[in-house]
Amino acid sequence: MNVEEEVGRLKEEIKRLGKLQSDGSYKVTFGTLFNDDQCANIFEALVGTLRAAKKRKVLTYEGELLLQGVHDNVEITLNPLTPDAAN
Repeated sequence: MNVEEEVGRLKEEIKRLGKLQSDGSYKVTFGTLFNDDQCANIFEALVGTLRAAKKRKVLTYEGELLLQGVHDNVEITLNPLTPDAAN
């Protein structure tokens, strides 16, 4: 899987596990993503995929590097989709 594919899959998983917000974004905690069995099977390097998605401005979270345990309660926000980027 290339980076774009992984970011796309990450968006799907955040929608599956997260909560839809009134602005169209989705929020999920890092711990929820990290501890989910399905995510563990999809992403060989979840933290790397999160960083790639953040760099592409697909999602936001505080800090640069998220670590299991220490950052389990950090909220990850999947930015609202614009009509031309809805994939």
